[in-house]
Amino acid sequence: MFDPVELEVFRNIFISITEEMGTVLKLSAFSPNIKERQDYSAALFTSDAESFALGAHIPVHLGAMPYSVRSALKVVNIEEGDTVILNDPYLGGTHLPDITMISPVFYKGKSVFLVANRAHHADVGGMQPGSMPLAEEIFQEGLIIPPVKIEEKSRLRKDILKLILSNCRSSEEREADLKAQIAANRKGVIRLEELLEKRGKKSIEYSHHLVEYSRVMLDKKIQRLPEGKFCFEDFLDDDGFGNKDIPIRVCIEKTDGVLNVDFTGTAPQTKGGMNANPAIVASALLYVLKTVIGEELPVNSGLLKPIKLKIPEGNLLNPKKPAAVAAGNVETSQRIVDVLFGAFSKMIPEKAAAASQGTMNNVSFGGEGFAYYETIGGGAGATSQENGASGVHTHMTNSLNTPVEVMEQGMPVEIRKYELRKSSGGYGKHRGGDGIIREYRFKKPARISILSERRRHAPYGIFGGKSGKIGKNFIIKKGKKFELPSKVNISAEKGDILIIETPGGGGYGEKD
Repeated sequence: MFDPVELEVFRNIFISITEEMGTVLKLSAFSPNIKERQDYSAALFTSDAESFALGAHIPVHLGAMPYSVRSALKVVNIEEGDTVILNDPYLGGTHLPDITMISPVFYKGKSVFLVANRAHHADVGGMQPGSMPLAEEIFQEGLIIPPVKIEEKSRLRKDILKLILSNCRSSEEREADLKAQIAANRKGVIRLEELLEKRGKKSIEYSHHLVEYSRVMLDKKIQRLPEGKFCFEDFLDDDGFGNKDIPIRVCIEKTDGVLNVDFTGTAPQTKGGMNANPAIVASALLYVLKTVIGEELPVNSGLLKPIKLKIPEGNLLNPKKPAAVAAGNVETSQRIVDVLFGAFSKMIPEKAAAASQGTMNNVSFGGEGFAYYETIGGGAGATSQENGASGVHTHMTNSLNTPVEVMEQGMPVEIRKYELRKSSGGYGKHRGGDGIIREYRFKKPARISILSERRRHAPYGIFGGKSGKIGKNFIIKKGKKFELPSKVNISAEKGDILIIETPGGGGYGEKD
């Protein structure tokens, strides 16, 4: 048994440590993607890789990190003073630009905790600047890092660092960001060591109590859900290589007190990089569970324990290597959320929400001496209570925008327009939020990659609400405007203008 007051005290202490780790990473990093957009996450784990405290960071990172931690423990003997680095999506990573660092915390000669952080780097090599290309296999997407020590007995392994930097564009920026991740983990280790010195074994015990508490409380909530099978299907636009209308299907069934989540019927893995791994599916499920049936519960590995998850091998959501995966983390994850919300809206109608923009509108570009990546917000879906928010990052991304001043100071681009896309949200009793229009004028030649969705299949409305408007991508060359596909690698010359119009959110209910 545990003291509920102490449980809450420890929960807040642990969460404060993850938040401090994130602050160290933000303040130490050099790239706008980490420093300004805050595309990073931090978490704490038990010695057997159960997450027990997650920062209020990026949902798609947080639910997947336990898979990376488990993979690292299987192949590396992590000792005091070590830091392990990895990004392999087939070992629990999300996509190659997301690099994870893992460090142990020792108490009386024994590893008792692990701290980890994950950050999206603006470039990790590959065929296109920004390492988010339209690609056919993972080897084109960037450098694959298996679990390996980048820090050993508190000493930086310069050979490993050099190997990584030799495969990246903007190597000085990459080095600074990697060292910022190491510093963030060190702060987490120090804070947990201080806690152990002050509270001793009780700190360890309550990390396990938190996981068990979340499991038990979610299990009780599941018992109150209606019996039955609730299915939903939605579609990805395409994979960039001619494969269109890619279905993602889920059935949620409560039987004998167990919640089964089955993705049978989802499309096979694709040629283009829309493939997502089971770690991403788990992240999306964790996010949706927290949203629809467990708002007040601590978020950790315990929330997935009462769930049986089924994803057939070779499926879009459980691909075989070397399938390309760059967009699975950012685009497919959003559609997984859409279908999970769709199924839960049938199971728990009072928790239903219309679809949000359903994409992260990924734009990466680079040229001589520069590489950059960002996502762009859009419209949130409406609910029974209120209109959807406009111009925000939704669901699996919790990042911010890059301020225009920061981008123009650091990159050879001019932002000609950055405004809400009026009337792009779906009509209804409550309206969906509006999307965004962002225009870039290039001052130097650049190679651009766009990975976007909801350019053919609109974000759905519910209970009579209308769909949000689809997004659009354009480029203006020598005064002529051309519409671009949802996923494309393209070159820009000096003076060319790239225009991204993001989707609006779906509406809720029929308008009176």
